[in-house]
Amino acid sequence: MTSVALTIAGSDSGGGAGIQADLKTFQELGVFGTSALTAVTAQNTLGVHGVWPLGPESVRAQMEVVFADFEVSAVKTGMLFSGEIIGEVAAGLAGAGHPMLVVDPVMIAKGGAHLLREEAVEAMREKVLPMSTVITPNIPEAEVLAGMNILNPEDMEEAGRRLIEMGTRSVVIKGGHLEKEERACDLFMDGRGERIWLSAERIQTKDTHGTGCTFSAALTAFLAAGEPLEKAVVGAKRFIHAAISDGLGLGAGHGPTNHWAYHRAGSALKGEVLIDS
Repeated sequence: MTSVALTIAGSDSGGGAGIQADLKTFQELGVFGTSALTAVTAQNTLGVHGVWPLGPESVRAQMEVVFADFEVSAVKTGMLFSGEIIGEVAAGLAGAGHPMLVVDPVMIAKGGAHLLREEAVEAMREKVLPMSTVITPNIPEAEVLAGMNILNPEDMEEAGRRLIEMGTRSVVIKGGHLEKEERACDLFMDGRGERIWLSAERIQTKDTHGTGCTFSAALTAFLAAGEPLEKAVVGAKRFIHAAISDGLGLGAGHGPTNHWAYHRAGSALKGEVLIDS
């Protein structure tokens, strides 16, 4: 049976992030992708040049028709933009019976554009985090959600505990922003006390646009295909490491990651990601 995933996110006209990155990733991993669009952006590798959110009721309507006709195995959220949209998304997920949910708490673009209103942060904490199977913040996003500074791996663990206390079942804090660390280390934690560190070689490249979207989309696809959570996290780490390592060299700014690199790399990827529990 074909697995189906749903992405609820914004559009990136440059194709490297958002809905476009999610659907490319789903396709690469053999999962049929559906979508609910939250906003349109004028965006390229140089930055976000404009954001036009859709009406909250239109986001809910897109979700409802997808859930009514498809057996959706896993859902991911990306750019939700406002508290009103977050409220409709939470209601739509509840109405669908709380499917597995990957939350990528998109807040600020690489160029500095705000993609989540300040008033929406509390709505995300209260309405979306308690519904999530796993949340995948980078360091700046985890700092905002957990209400603390993160300067080292010990801080990542404390932030993970705080996020789990807010209701998420598990968390992956992506540590790429800790540039003093030799390797790019991500932390997986869950409410049962499971803790796994995943590390990979730090790649020196400007082709990093859409890394967060692509990682969370890969995680969603693996879950939709029936992989256990811990194995899905490892698969997603390998997918994004391949996508960053094999850059496309597109655009004059932060270029997009390479969504088809994972299959090209094949079994060589198994040694690229180190796992320490």
